[in-house]
Amino acid sequence: MKRLFSILAIACIMAFGTVNANTNANTNTIVNTVVSLNQDDAAPAEEVSFHQNLKKRFIEGGPGFMGIVLLCLILGLAIAIERIIFLNLSSSNTKKLTQDVEDALASGGVEAAKEVCRDTKGPVASIFYQGLDRVDEGLEQVEKAVVSYGGVQMGQLEKNVSWISLFIALAPMLGFMGTVIGMISAFDKIEAAGDMNPSLVAGGIKIALLTTVFGLVVAIILQVFYNYIIAKIDSIVNDMEDASITLMDLLIRHKK
Repeated sequence: MKRLFSILAIACIMAFGTVNANTNANTNTIVNTVVSLNQDDAAPAEEVSFHQNLKKRFIEGGPGFMGIVLLCLILGLAIAIERIIFLNLSSSNTKKLTQDVEDALASGGVEAAKEVCRDTKGPVASIFYQGLDRVDEGLEQVEKAVVSYGGVQMGQLEKNVSWISLFIALAPMLGFMGTVIGMISAFDKIEAAGDMNPSLVAGGIKIALLTTVFGLVVAIILQVFYNYIIAKIDSIVNDMEDASITLMDLLIRHKK
């Protein structure tokens, strides 16, 4: 009986496999027929991807100025990404930090508040620590320390940002220089040929326009990152100023 069931099972599997094979063969035949008919009806033109088109235009623009413009983009993006990461790590919850410092002053005094600042990252916590570290010298010295160290922290936030603005200005200027050189090359060819042939002018003008376009694109991309970084810095600086005023108020109440 078991052998009979085994034979029946194998026969069913073979039958099912044969049906599937025949079905797949028929399906493939139909699909191939349809594809061949579509290919016979209309041969689609080769589509050039955006990457390939960009690479082609970059090569046509010439390796000289286009390479320098690309270098401006790479360096500018590298600095911008580094600044964005640094600024995001420097951002902190100022309200929570202020509340923690106030609670620490009330419960454990200045040393407990300094411990809270040591365990917190960001420029606001560093400013708090410098102010708390000079409480024994008087509130006037605390205010001077907060203002001085706030300037140091602001300098660290703005580090290398000026290089991004340099690349923003430099990229279109290099593009325009490529434009001028391309036009000069076109007129030199016209002068050498002694004839106003459009094909002679087209090459130089094309190079000129490509360098200008790439220079402007680089400047636009870097400008977006630059504005975001400046806005982020302004936000952190405002938090630092508000936190400094709040710290002075906390120390005045603690002294009383």
